Formats: sequence, structure tokens, C-alpha cells
Amino acid sequence: MTDGVLVNELEEIAPGGGQDKVYVATQWQLMWWKFRRHKMAIVGGFILIGLYLITIFCEFLAPYDPHRYDVKFAYAQPQRVHFYGQNGLGLYAYGLVGHRDPESLRMVFEVDRSVEVPLRFLVQGDPYKLWGLIPGTLHLFGAASNDQVVFVLGADRLGRDLLSRLLVGTRVSMTIGLVGVLMSMVFGILIGGSSGYFSGVYDTVVQRIIEFIRSIPSIPLWMALSAAVPKDWPPVRVYFSITIILSFISWTGLARVVRGKFLSLREEDFVMSARLVGSSEFRIIVRHMVPSFLSHIIASLTLSIPGMILSETSLSFLGLGIRPPAISWGVLLQDAQNLRSVALAPWLLIPGIAVVLAVLAYNFLGDGLRDAADPYSR
Repeated sequence: MTDGVLVNELEEIAPGGGQDKVYVATQWQLMWWKFRRHKMAIVGGFILIGLYLITIFCEFLAPYDPHRYDVKFAYAQPQRVHFYGQNGLGLYAYGLVGHRDPESLRMVFEVDRSVEVPLRFLVQGDPYKLWGLIPGTLHLFGAASNDQVVFVLGADRLGRDLLSRLLVGTRVSMTIGLVGVLMSMVFGILIGGSSGYFSGVYDTVVQRIIEFIRSIPSIPLWMALSAAVPKDWPPVRVYFSITIILSFISWTGLARVVRGKFLSLREEDFVMSARLVGSSEFRIIVRHMVPSFLSHIIASLTLSIPGMILSETSLSFLGLGIRPPAISWGVLLQDAQNLRSVALAPWLLIPGIAVVLAVLAYNFLGDGLRDAADPYSR
């Protein structure tokens, strides 16, 4: 691409256009200008911001204690929220009346329009501890009376509110991707970078190890590693164990990418200059080579987080990952393993919609970051 064409391309992404802004803009400014032209990436970013806000304040946002159950409302259907009732304008839902079907012997719920359950914002409800530290009883919304329950997204097999469990499960499913990717980044950069920088026998050994790990089928490898996690471990310890397992599997892809970059960068002039001034090998790698393609690493990590989320969901769905009483999207989807349960209560698949939404949002964001990482490309 000629200089004139390149300037014209960059002028299109600069706010207000003009060559002056292009010539004095930093690399990060050019990336931001190009990124914000990617509309789906912006949408994905806002969705992820919303999901992580839920992650931070899930106890406050959940209308009820996620472990609160009432078997009388097992598989209760979602209740519609209305805006106008007998008492005028206001949020309310009709009550539910359950009875046993004489043929199938299952509970069948019908809407009782004679009973209106008012809903309020900022209500006192079930006690909780925000982040496991700060006690509280204030919830964003819920039934006006703590004795009444409204199932906005329905109930599970034990009569627990699915919306509350979905919001609380967001914390585990969304954070395990971040923690796992950070660990994969450390492994991938250190092992892959040193492999490409030093080359020789060390590079050969590392590449054979990577090829061996990547050749093992994922499900058997997950099962083998998860079998090493004792069943009597507390949920927090299991959470970090699953994070380490996912990181152990997923660092190989980034290591390959970093190795290829280091092979091309180690002969560059700025690396040779760093060697001549006496910089250590570790300093050359961390302070000079890694920052030169940091934008590419960020884009790669963003695209790898959905894989972490799907892996945790798959492990928990199969009973090999996060286990009850801990809550994650994969744990919630365990109730959907039974085809009969899904046929009777299709709302049990709603956590799967949350997984799809999060994965799509990360993919859109990753596509935008990947394009913005090279602002000089068309």
C-alpha cells in the first residue's frame, strides 16, 4: 500500500479526518479510532460490561437466595410481569396454583388471576453476603412480602428461583475465563517466548511437548485431570482447580503464536541494540519483544476467553467441573440433561442462552480488537 493510500485509509478512521491528526496520533489512538468503527465489537463490549456488572453485584441483583427452595413449586413456570393491576399502575404478577395431574402424576401450575403479587424495587429480602464479606438484605427488586415468591424465569426441580441462580452463576462462569486466560497468558508467553528466542534443542523439546498436549482429545484429558480433584473439596478450591486444569490445556495455542513472533523479532535491530547495551535475556523478552506485539496478544486472549467459558460449562455439565452447592451456568444446565425435564420445563435451557450470549459478545469484541490491532491494514 502506498503512503498516499495509507494516509487516506487512516483519515477515514480519524475523528473529523485530517492528515494532522493522523501524523501526530499514537498507536493506541489509531487502534481506538479503528475499533470504534466496528459496531458489533462495541455491542459486544457493552454486553460484557453488563455481564461483569452482574458478576460484581449478583447477590444484590438476585431477588432471592439462590439456595432457597420450596418443593411445592418444583418446575413452576415463568410468571409474566404486568404493569397495571387492580390497585392501579405498578408492577405485579399473578399467583400460581398447583395441582397434581391424575394421569401423569406431575404438578401442573395454573395462573390464579384473583391473586396479585406486587413487585417492588429496593426491597428487603433474604440475607446475603456481598462478595462473601459484606452482609446485607437489600435486593434490587422482588415481591413486596418476603413470604411470597415470583418466578420471573421459572423454577427448577427443587423449586429454586432460576433467575437468582442464573445471576449468581454468572460470577463463576465469567470470572473463570479471565483467571484461566491470565494463567494461560503467563505460560504461553514465558514458554513460547523462550522457545522462539533461544531456539535449538530447547525449542525442539518444547514443541514436541506442545504437540503431545494438543494431540490428546479434550474430553478424556478433562476427565483424567478432573478425576484428580477430590470430591470432598470445598467449592472455592474446586473452582481454582478447574481454572488450573483449563489453563494447563489452553496455553499451547498462545505459545505457538508467541514463538512464531519471537522467531521473526529476535533478528530485529532493536533486539540487537538491547543486547549490545548489556540487557539480560529476560529483560529483552519482557521489556522489548513482548510489548512490540502486545496488541496482538490482547486480541488473541480476548478470542480465547469464550473457549474457557465453554470448557467450564462442558466440565460442569458432565459433572466433572464445578459441583453443587456452587453455582455456575454449567451446573444449572445439569438439570437439562434429562430430556423429559426439558420437555416439561424448557426454561431450564435459559442458562445455555446466557452462554451463547457471552461467547458471541467475546467473539465480536475479539474480532474488533484483532482488526484494531493492525490499524494500517484495510
